[in-house]
Amino acid sequence: MATGGGRAFAWQVFPPMPTCRVYGTVAYQDGHLLVLGGCGRAGLPLDTAETLDMASHTWLALAPLPTARAGAAAVVLGKQVLVVGGVDEGQSPVAAVEAFLADEGRWERRAALPQAAMGVATVERDGMVYALGGMGPDTAPQAQVRVYEPRRDCWLSLPSMPTPCYGASTFLHGNKIYVLGGRQGKLPVTAFEAFDLEACTWTRHPSLPSRRAFAGCAMAESNVFSLGGLQQPGPHNFYSRPHFVNTVEMFDLEHGSWTKLPRSLRMRDKRADFVVGSLGGHIMAIGGLGNQPCPLGSVEGFSLARRRWEALPTMPTARCSCSSLQAGPRLFVIGGVAQGPSQAVEALCLRDGV
Repeated sequence: MATGGGRAFAWQVFPPMPTCRVYGTVAYQDGHLLVLGGCGRAGLPLDTAETLDMASHTWLALAPLPTARAGAAAVVLGKQVLVVGGVDEGQSPVAAVEAFLADEGRWERRAALPQAAMGVATVERDGMVYALGGMGPDTAPQAQVRVYEPRRDCWLSLPSMPTPCYGASTFLHGNKIYVLGGRQGKLPVTAFEAFDLEACTWTRHPSLPSRRAFAGCAMAESNVFSLGGLQQPGPHNFYSRPHFVNTVEMFDLEHGSWTKLPRSLRMRDKRADFVVGSLGGHIMAIGGLGNQPCPLGSVEGFSLARRRWEALPTMPTARCSCSSLQAGPRLFVIGGVAQGPSQAVEALCLRDGV
């Protein structure tokens, strides 16, 4: 247990998933944690769907996904969970969209994406699902923005993103969807853009100060944080290799500018491919890969009140490439890679939420 600002954090360990997996799709609905698809030990996308009952701490098998997939996006719409995009068993992007009807325990097909895509970012607002970017079968990053109307079961086109990308981080703040980073092929994107849902227009904000792959992003208190990652060498630096960093960059939405925090306020550990979240007045950095030969188990939190990083309880199972989800006072860390695909399901909690 670690204390900070009068609050304490602790790990809660849940029964392991029946199926080990990485790149699984996760959702939380009515006291149930759903884990859908992903890649298993064979490295191929799964159609397996399982749910953890939070009251009884027991796992139940659900009807399998109609389309086996990994790395899909999921959105909860009342009693339904909508699964969008991803990669299929042939390693091709998926256009299929499917809904799990929780009350009936079955899947239904929905209107497919206009274009097959992996790495789609999704945001739900007022019962509408916004899907942004992605990578198509031609491996080119997409700039398309589509909105799904459940009542009509159709996708409508909206103005495209200024910067095409896939795997971006998205945040809903007020009436705007903020899109940060992502990738174009193997190259990380530094663009930071916002879509105004009322005006239906895009705004370009100043780009990230540094180009980093597998960085972690979070929003808290009108600030957007970009943490760690693999620093990419400059275009003229032929002898430098990507290296792990503990960089912390913060964008103030009110002032419209980035601040690169000084060395004294960088993360304690250099890490990439880790879980990031906002919990109990802290920005969390959990696990990932660093300069060690195995995944990290260290956890640290940046206190927004004290403006410093604090050591927090170590992960029960050190992992990278985890799926994550925040539900109330818990930040779930699900699956990922330890020695291989993991079955672990653990949650960092506010002490009074355990």
